[in-house]
Amino acid sequence: MNSKIYIFLIFIFTLMSSCRGQENNSITKTNQTMPANNPHYSKTDTAKVQTTDEEWRKILSSEVYEIARNKATERPFTSPFETSDEVGTYHCKACGNPLFKSNAKFESGCGWPSFFEPISKASLIYKPDNSHGMRRTEVQCGRCEAHLGHVFEDGPPPTGLRYCINGVILDFDKQ
Repeated sequence: MNSKIYIFLIFIFTLMSSCRGQENNSITKTNQTMPANNPHYSKTDTAKVQTTDEEWRKILSSEVYEIARNKATERPFTSPFETSDEVGTYHCKACGNPLFKSNAKFESGCGWPSFFEPISKASLIYKPDNSHGMRRTEVQCGRCEAHLGHVFEDGPPPTGLRYCINGVILDFDKQ
């Protein structure tokens, strides 16, 4: 009897953490801002960013660094972008790369900002992620390779995709 309960609890935990991602790397949302001295930040430059981990550590806030470079996950329901319905464009907070338009955003209920399509194919990089006993697809910035979140195949039409993105790594330009 105890083994059935144990297996059931593992199953429930796995379902609940499918969007949560790297639970062991979870961080708390704070009000840190980006330093003004980021030479890689541009909302128009499309050149790939190649820099050292040491430089990223110097120019990114600790919160952005943990998600972008260490693949951490912010706590669910802590991002103001999760429920925002403002019109504009979401950019990578590490490099400024345009990622998503607000008209591709939807309320998924998973606790993180969710989108059904990126601005362009070049906006994102897709990597297999088999951590934590799950098979997922990690989403990275197409310009600086910052970890953004994961994409799942349970989103709305027309794509059927749900890009579950950490709000900490997003910068927003209101239209």
